[in-house]
Amino acid sequence: MLSFLNNCSQLVQSDCVLCGAPTAQGQVCPRCGAALPVSSGGCPVCAGPGEDRICGDCLREPPPYTRCIAALRYEFPADELIQALKYRGALALAPILAEWLARAVAHAPRPDLIIPMPLFPARARARGFNQATEIARPLAHRLGVRLDTTSLSRIRDTAPQAQLSLPERRRNVRDAFACARTVAGLHVALVDDVMTSGATLREAARALKRAGAAEISLWVVARALPRK
Repeated sequence: MLSFLNNCSQLVQSDCVLCGAPTAQGQVCPRCGAALPVSSGGCPVCAGPGEDRICGDCLREPPPYTRCIAALRYEFPADELIQALKYRGALALAPILAEWLARAVAHAPRPDLIIPMPLFPARARARGFNQATEIARPLAHRLGVRLDTTSLSRIRDTAPQAQLSLPERRRNVRDAFACARTVAGLHVALVDDVMTSGATLREAARALKRAGAAEISLWVVARALPRK
């Protein structure tokens, strides 16, 4: 089903990006579109699992952002698409992921600017691109919202989060971000590919709050189940 991932440069707009079948309805055929793990329900603040009400974690410790909107659940085949973009340089997938995210936020409060989650400069140079920026650029164009790729920066390189507990993740990314310019009074949408525990996005949102942001929305392509 996902053999296209090894040759994404040959994707054409008339082919389904998942199975390669011709489609006249965009880049996902009806069968594959119906199989996508679309995110729905959950906590309206952190988009975590559960009923459509604020979860206990957000009640006990309100995050520095107002809401999180996720387009998909981080499950097959959404996880394969994101990993192909992030680790195999399949940049042709970025506009497709941006389109799914645009659909998810279509009725959300419109921000004043969109900021992609920054990478530490050395990591960005090694990868050659920032997957969040590649997603945020077509998203901003699609929504007619200003894209800001310079105000927020990652000032500290941190250890990978994957094998850490939630408290360790929060300590790991503490003070890892800085905002070079004021965003006083603005509603900022912070865009990323995946949200797992939310520790990194939370710390980035905190930096934006310190710079004066009045409201912060997290817009992520996919939401994974948080690790405790």
